[in-house]
Amino acid sequence: MDLDQGIDSLSISTLVQLFAEELKSKTGTPWRGCLAVAERIGREVSRICSESQRIQSSGDRTAWAKSIGRHRIDQCLRYYHLGSEQGRIELHSSLSAVVYRHISAGQGQASYQARLSLIEDFLQSFYMESLAAFRRENQLDSLYKPLTLLELAEFMAFSERYGKRRIKLPGQRHQQLIILRAQNFSRQQPPEVAIDIEQATNPTGDGEDNRPGVSTEKVLAEIIAQTQESPEPSLRGEVIAQLLAYLRESKQEDCADYFILRLLDLSTQEIEGLLQINSRERDYLQQRFRYHLARFALSHHWELVHEWLGAGLVHNLGLTSQQWQQLNDQLSQKQVALLRLKKQGIEDAEAIAQLRLTITQFKKYWTNILERAWEIRNFDL
Repeated sequence: MDLDQGIDSLSISTLVQLFAEELKSKTGTPWRGCLAVAERIGREVSRICSESQRIQSSGDRTAWAKSIGRHRIDQCLRYYHLGSEQGRIELHSSLSAVVYRHISAGQGQASYQARLSLIEDFLQSFYMESLAAFRRENQLDSLYKPLTLLELAEFMAFSERYGKRRIKLPGQRHQQLIILRAQNFSRQQPPEVAIDIEQATNPTGDGEDNRPGVSTEKVLAEIIAQTQESPEPSLRGEVIAQLLAYLRESKQEDCADYFILRLLDLSTQEIEGLLQINSRERDYLQQRFRYHLARFALSHHWELVHEWLGAGLVHNLGLTSQQWQQLNDQLSQKQVALLRLKKQGIEDAEAIAQLRLTITQFKKYWTNILERAWEIRNFDL
């Protein structure tokens, strides 16, 4: 492929020179090594610019090329500055979090420890696939292995991007490549691949097992971060986002973490393992979460929650006609009047004035109404 295709004003050779100089200034790696990495980045940038219709029609392909190239350099430098060992740990933890909920034993739900073991096996094979893809896409020899810290950083950055590539599926859907690989691994349970990222990049070829392992704290942090970065575009997603915000504003970070893991349908054993708590501590955390969930649902964001449940005022708080009458029978005259005004869409300030209530009384009356409706609605559950 012509490396200059799709890039105007500034030749690819000039871009490579700029990339190499930046790598040299920020790593101290010998010029030859920086130039080799810069040439691979330049080749990838040229390919992206050539294949992207958006970039081709932008009118400023050079700016795109420089921006993409600098982004690749920043990814590489991040792993370079982490160092060989910490870089492996960061990559391993990040990818573990992505595939965690997609890896399970062929029969039944894998236990927490069994799932970690399966993730470990899966990632070893994935690193080998990534190394093969790196060689193929950069037209490298089939025996190529990263030897310097800069080359290893380049490979780790590539592995992260490779795993998170979006693959088009039938029905206009897309999925990350590593998730598709993890799902296939769970279905087929392929033979264990005993070569990991360190062995694949170790020029001495010794057989010592120095796998970075799955860092529980880092897996948890990555899962939480990815959940926050991918809010669901729905009313349910809005409820989740608001509840998480409420928990953090209330200084209930552990409850927020617990809620996120509950959203992932993890077992109690897996939740205890990721949060590093025992069963008694988990029971206490669960009770505290339920307390704050009730406060959130019945006071702070009752309209949002009830709308999501299909139990808004327009639906008589989700009650049948008989249950609605039962609710009214349990309320005081002031509460009945408050409920009627709410049904009519009267603003809270006006309702407070009409009923001659203080703000505190108003909130107390309304919360009590919602609690009673909640109890009636769920009495048979």
